[in-house]
Amino acid sequence: MTLPWQQQQWEHLSSYIAQKRMPQALLIIGNKGLGKQQLARQFAVALLCTIPQANGMACGRCSSCLLVNANTHPDFIEVQPEEPGKGIGIGQIRSLITRLTLKPQFETYRVVIINPADMMNNAAANAFLKCLEEPTERTSIILISEKPAKLPATIISRCQKLAVTTPDREVTVDWLQDKSPLSKREDLFCTVSLAQGAPLLALDYANDKTLIQRNECFEAWMAIAKQRQSPVIIAEDWQKLPAAPLIFWVTSWIIDLIKCFYHTQVENLYNPDLNEQLQELSKRLELKGLYKLYDLLLLGRQRLDTQINKQLLFEEILIQWHELNRSK
Repeated sequence: MTLPWQQQQWEHLSSYIAQKRMPQALLIIGNKGLGKQQLARQFAVALLCTIPQANGMACGRCSSCLLVNANTHPDFIEVQPEEPGKGIGIGQIRSLITRLTLKPQFETYRVVIINPADMMNNAAANAFLKCLEEPTERTSIILISEKPAKLPATIISRCQKLAVTTPDREVTVDWLQDKSPLSKREDLFCTVSLAQGAPLLALDYANDKTLIQRNECFEAWMAIAKQRQSPVIIAEDWQKLPAAPLIFWVTSWIIDLIKCFYHTQVENLYNPDLNEQLQELSKRLELKGLYKLYDLLLLGRQRLDTQINKQLLFEEILIQWHELNRSK
């Protein structure tokens, strides 16, 4: 079933099937939690299906569909990191190239999904170019990426692009209403904000109580602001948590504080439920200091892709936050 916010993208993909003009290489881009993998797989299964429906969707009953569901279809190839956090190596791409030298075993298409494509290392990406420069018959390659800028221009230029965009918050909240354990719409809106508007990520957050964890981190952050807690101790606790969402939360608090200086309406804040505390903080902080801390947070986000010591990163951020408040 097509996700509500992907209807336009699916119509675009299904038109390929209707016109029998399959892309040799397709790059699907978009932020995390928008369902890019689901969309790519939906398209792949439809290409492999022997009796697709009028709307382009796979029938779910033919031998090809049954083989896909059993993860045994010989013409459906998925390439992904062998371990979480690792890249896609040249060995995996060489193995793919070898498989693509053979003809598809079925009479429809052969589909390759590479996810995330930007995790190919330099050697793998260079080897992968061979697949694009020397396309094999009845083969469609789908690349998925949250960070297409990390892909070589030589790969991007050889792909047709399809962007999955973040839906309107109301659409996401309505979709979450019957799927999430959260019952209050204000809690759903907060969760969607934490997920930066990504519906599937918001659903994960609702199920794993991320909102509770964020509130606990905000309380610790406020305790530092009130000089009641040591930034070093909090940094030691925070280094045990997932760094990327935590950096985003802190960044969102700083952005909201800056917005409070300009009297932005509550509904336009990342954290509308924290408005009262943020407004109070903004009255005694210097805008210049907030911008300086914001720059440090942006640098911290870039450093997350390196081997940086997370505790030292959080210490630097929280000590600067402590000093910003101490001056007042």
